[in-house]
Amino acid sequence: MREPPAKLPDDCETMMEVRVGVDATDRELVALLDRRFGYMRAAARIKPTREAVRDNERKAYVIEQAVKDAEVRGLPGEVIADIWERLVEGSIAYEFEVWDKTRT
Repeated sequence: MREPPAKLPDDCETMMEVRVGVDATDRELVALLDRRFGYMRAAARIKPTREAVRDNERKAYVIEQAVKDAEVRGLPGEVIADIWERLVEGSIAYEFEVWDKTRT
């Protein structure tokens, strides 16, 4: 069964419409994460040493930028910081895994 098209949040009038929108957004987020993890595979391919995988300055910058962008949009910065902490750490772990697989 095909779902109806998702409405924008301000256009939703029922919980079913909200749920359709959330589900569609979740699928979009997974597609974006697929692309982001593709960049982690590229980084693992490009970085010359395993030690280069973890870059704490870059991690801090990425989280800081996400929080700034979130706050401009009226989103809770602390929540976004927590999500990005997990996202970046998960990305680093994935990059280590890919780096190790391609070098051994």
